[in-house]
Amino acid sequence: MDIAIIGCGFVADYYLATLQLHPELKVLGVMDRNTERAEHFASFHGLEVYPSIDALLADQRIQIVVNLTNPDSHYEVSKVCLESGKHVYSEKPLAMSFDDANELVEIAEKKDLQIVGAPCSLLGESAQTLWKAIRDKEIGDVYTVYAEMDDGLVHRMPYRKWFSASGIPWPAHDEFEVGCTLEHAGYVLSWLPAFFGPAVSVTAFSSEQIKDKETDFPLVKHGPDLSVACIKFKSGVVARLSCSIIAPHDHSLRVFGQKGILFVDDTWHYRSKVYMRSLFNIRRRMIINPFKKKIKLLGKQRAKIKFGGSQSMDFSLGIVELASSIQEKRLSRLSPQFSLHVTELALAIHNAGVDGSCYRVQSSFDPIDPMEWAI
Repeated sequence: MDIAIIGCGFVADYYLATLQLHPELKVLGVMDRNTERAEHFASFHGLEVYPSIDALLADQRIQIVVNLTNPDSHYEVSKVCLESGKHVYSEKPLAMSFDDANELVEIAEKKDLQIVGAPCSLLGESAQTLWKAIRDKEIGDVYTVYAEMDDGLVHRMPYRKWFSASGIPWPAHDEFEVGCTLEHAGYVLSWLPAFFGPAVSVTAFSSEQIKDKETDFPLVKHGPDLSVACIKFKSGVVARLSCSIIAPHDHSLRVFGQKGILFVDDTWHYRSKVYMRSLFNIRRRMIINPFKKKIKLLGKQRAKIKFGGSQSMDFSLGIVELASSIQEKRLSRLSPQFSLHVTELALAIHNAGVDGSCYRVQSSFDPIDPMEWAI
């Protein structure tokens, strides 16, 4: 399937690195409002450059536009792409407000198109293996989930030395302005509704604890660098999610059930091992088994992606799923309504503020099918 990329910033290199694993996708060209950056990026990857977004959208061969622009531009760019008859795969969030995100989904539905959003880690081996263990009631009925999404004191790290493969610097200014919740919470927020169904409420708190982050020029906006949320799902499960760029690196997830605990050490790593610890009674005490049982990961071992650190994930897997759904005339597993739901949850936590809030979730979605190899 022929695709095009709008936005040639830091994350675009990660998409290009993983697209080589999926020859069924062909990038016809790229576009960025910064022409010099687009030309540099295209030259590095051997791609064509569209001189404008109008030129890109006029190319009838393109079926999917991958929107990798700054979050503040997601709504505007995705809207014009949908109105031009293109399916859209958008980086998170779909938009910076629920109303805008909902409008994008409505446009897509009216035009018989799809707009779906990153992240796509739900489609990976760890998430699918954990999900099957939950469905198979390996720990009985699930009551509660604890999830962490912490990345350490990023503002004190040597981030000025972080460059993508083509030499694009890590966008510290944008990251700090948007805030860690909208940037990172989606990795967990996409797993939980898939596992437990639509959320009905979010009780959350968010705050900017570090107001003097050093950047090359002053921050215009101040996104939260700490958030905590309790999410209640229609199924009755309650999840607690903590997200920060303060606490030490921790991307773990624990699922607590009637008969034990399921857990994953790193929800960013698509092949992070899935473990179970059982509960049993000794005399008058309940004991957690000190020996963890490893649950065999589903799916075949895929080719490793040649970049290190936390970015050990297949960024293009969501585009592949969207392309497959279009060819098979079905909704993507990361459907527009599901992507809207994940966006709404992230925005509810992001916007909760220091006084906290209890937010009633408006969106919903139909049940999602697991991957064929994970049934």
